[in-house]
Amino acid sequence: MNQDYGLWPLVALDSVVMIVFAASFFHPRSKRDWRAMGGYSAFMVALFTEMYGAPLTIFLLSGWLGSRFPALKATHNGGHLWNDLIGWQGDPHMSPFHLASYVGIVGGFWLIAAAWRHLHAAAQSGELATTGPYAWVRHPQYLGFLLVMAGWLLQWPTIPTVAMFPILAVVYARLARSEEHEVEVLFGPQWSAYANHVHRYLPHRPPDQRPGPPAGGLPVRPLREEAHRASP
Repeated sequence: MNQDYGLWPLVALDSVVMIVFAASFFHPRSKRDWRAMGGYSAFMVALFTEMYGAPLTIFLLSGWLGSRFPALKATHNGGHLWNDLIGWQGDPHMSPFHLASYVGIVGGFWLIAAAWRHLHAAAQSGELATTGPYAWVRHPQYLGFLLVMAGWLLQWPTIPTVAMFPILAVVYARLARSEEHEVEVLFGPQWSAYANHVHRYLPHRPPDQRPGPPAGGLPVRPLREEAHRASP
């Protein structure tokens, strides 16, 4: 095995760090939250397994595309597949794909953390979360997870993670719809007015003159944040 791979302690360490880091921002409480974290965690383990453990994707693609893309080889730099495919000759960590990945990863974690602060404040007062990121999208935390994973796909795409991403997007969409049904029962017309003005994932701030509650985010069960949290 190439010395860049077979680094299983590093696989475990990076996976744990990224999972704990996300959990510290997301603060999972309900079963729904843990399902969201579980999907993200599986994605991270699959990612770092190929990044430092066994480069299955490179092995599979190099036999098929190796003659056309000489950089596609079982080295750490060779794992930056988008760079290999466009023939990037510089530092792989400074390529356009890599720089764009930083935006997605950092932006996603920021969105998860920022949404939590507003969600927690709403939970303490038993109100609908309608400030901060929730003023733009109804599920900022789920969107944050998707941005983080999309960022990693720009940086280090693999066959398993590329396959997992759309599946996780569907899972998060179902969790969001399930959450909204519960929230609608709690907040009734207030939630309906809010949902009519703010999209689930596409950032959109309604003009101030529109009726309804301030554009915001997901509601939470009054003073029962641990029982139901308005996840992204």
